[in-house]
This record gives sequence, C-alpha cells and structure tokens, in this order.
Amino acid sequence: MVQALGVAVVGFGWMGRVHTQAYARVRHHYPHLALRPELVTVAEEVPGRAEEAASQFGFASTTRDWREVAADPRVHAVSITAPNFLHREIAVAMAGAGKHIWVEKPVGLSTDDARAVADAVAEAGVQGAVGFNYRNAPAVEAARDLIAAGEIGTVTHARIRLFSDYAAHPEGALTWRYERERGGSGVLGDLASHGADLARFLLGDIASLTADTAVFLPERARPAAATAGHARAAGGELGPVENEDYVNCLLRFASGARGVLEACRVSVGEQNNYGFEVHGTTGAVFWDFRRMNELRVSRGTEYQDQPVSTVYVGPGHGEFAAFQPGAANAMGYDDLKVVEAHRFLRSIAEGTPYGATVQDAVYSAAVLDAMARSAEHGTWVGPETSG
Repeated sequence: MVQALGVAVVGFGWMGRVHTQAYARVRHHYPHLALRPELVTVAEEVPGRAEEAASQFGFASTTRDWREVAADPRVHAVSITAPNFLHREIAVAMAGAGKHIWVEKPVGLSTDDARAVADAVAEAGVQGAVGFNYRNAPAVEAARDLIAAGEIGTVTHARIRLFSDYAAHPEGALTWRYERERGGSGVLGDLASHGADLARFLLGDIASLTADTAVFLPERARPAAATAGHARAAGGELGPVENEDYVNCLLRFASGARGVLEACRVSVGEQNNYGFEVHGTTGAVFWDFRRMNELRVSRGTEYQDQPVSTVYVGPGHGEFAAFQPGAANAMGYDDLKVVEAHRFLRSIAEGTPYGATVQDAVYSAAVLDAMARSAEHGTWVGPETSG
C-alpha cells in the first residue's frame, strides 16, 4: 500500500520550482515507490511568490515564515531551497522537528554549518539528502563503474571543470550571492562544491590541495527591489563583490592520482560547461554535461594512438531506464532532480540513505574550506573532514 507523505518547499526561486516539479513527477517514473509525496505548504518571503506556487502546483497552503513549516504536523519532509546563508538554521530546525530534509548545496557557508546539519540529522534519526545532482547522471554513474572496474587501468590524473557565464554581465545585480556573510565563498559554493563532490564520487578521497582564487568583477550595482535568479541592476549604487568569481585547484588524491578542479562564474562564452576527463594507465573517460547522455571512452592495449569511442548511455546505466526505453534517447537536467527526489523518498521509506547525503555535503564543504585556506596562505593543505 502506498503511503502519503506531506512535503513542503522552503524558498521558491528557480530551485524551489525544480524540487516541486520533481515531487510532482517522481511516481510517474518510479511507480513502485512506497511513498506518494503530497504538496502541503510552500514558504517564501517574497510577496506573492508562494501564492503563485500554490496556484500553479497545488500546494494546500502558503506562508512567508519557514518556522510555520517546522511547526506544521502535516509536513514530514522538507526541501530547503532558500539562499545559502539560511541553510543551516532552517535545516537544523527542520531536523529538530523530526522532518526529513532535502537541502540544496552548499549546506550553509562552511564546514561547521554542514557538520551542524549532519549532526542534527543524526540526532533526530531523520534522512538528509543533498542536491549534488550531477552525480545522478547515468553517464556519470557509468563512468564511475568503468573506473572502479579498472577499464582504464589505474587512474593517473583527472580534470574537472565548471565554467558558466551567469555572473559575467557587469550589470548583474549585487544580490546576497556576492556577499561573504550571506553568499559564502562565491563560485566555490555555487560550482566548485559540485566539482568536489564529483571528484570524490569518481576517484575517492582528496588527500591535499593547493588553490588560487580571484574576483574579476569587483563592483556591482545594488538592486532596487527583490530579485530572482541573476537579474540586472544597471544604474544602481555600486557595492563591492566580496567573494570569489574564480578558483583553480590542484588535487592530490589518497590513491596517488593527481587532479585539477577549475570553476568560474564569469566565463564569457561558456554556458554550463561542466564536465570531467579522467586518464588512466590504459585509457580515459570524458563527460560533458552539455552532452549529458554521452561518454567518450578510450580503452584497450594500444596506448599510443588509441582511438576514442562515443558511448550513448541506455537502460543499463544508472537510472536511465526510469526515463527512456533505449539508448540515445535524451534525459535532461530536471530528470536528475527526479532521480534525487526518488532517492530521498526511498531513503525515508526504507530508513537507509540512498544518493548524496549530508555527510557528502560535509566532505565537499571541507574541501571548499581547504581551498579558501590554501588561496589565503599559498600552501598545500588537507581537507579537515573530521570534527
């Protein structure tokens, strides 16, 4: 028998919408899921936005105060898609109220924030999922399996890139995202957090790293009203950009492999250029998010001049079969969040974590903090993952 599960969404910008759509679709793709999510309430402080969400998606109620969600007995699971600086406070409160949480990355502004959330989840005995969506791509899961099976030999070196232009326009508004107190470490939290998760997901723990960061657009105009996404604010009063536009990081993995992780939010001409190249002693594997359903693979015994072939992922890879019946039928970004919703709900139903968890968020945050320390002091450092 399928059991109803009351869910809430806190923060209804673009990501809140994506989570809501994932809840609406999840049983279409996973009809045997033991839980049926029901949209109970949406919390959003921007006037009118919660009501718009309720009208479009059918939430039973709305509120401008997320604390009402924590106190609502109808709610059993909460998506936290509010700005980064609110993640710790909201997540700890929701877990403390006995509610399972699905929180977007980065989980707060630091390792301490992520660890506080992980501790609250453990103490309350609830499930805690995190939005590291790129690891959910069937091609990424196929690459991980290929690497683990030794099909490219012993991994020697890798490169992970996350380039975007969402902050490239000089008239981009000076929102919370560019403030240290509310936006944290800028592109480190926005994009490099995904890179740190992918690095560990594919290649294991990072032993040490050294990083360099930069701010390329040091001033932006303050917005005159509430904004959504990456709005423009031409002509407004200028204020300083306090966090990073760019990071470049050299990695040493516990396995002995070497890596490069590079992320930038002001890369003109780059739209979601995310991906990786992993090289081994007998081959290599390449993935580009913009061609999400393909892997380029080189393997064999030729070494020099060894060819590279394109593999189109299909029903035998990751969660592909839940969406498409045959290889080379495309999946998209929103599908990755449906996979994430399924794993979150399955975790609740079975009491066992599936997919990325708050512990993964702690590790990613420790890597980001290590990057910041390294950039400040110009030294190799290790992620402080315990504590």
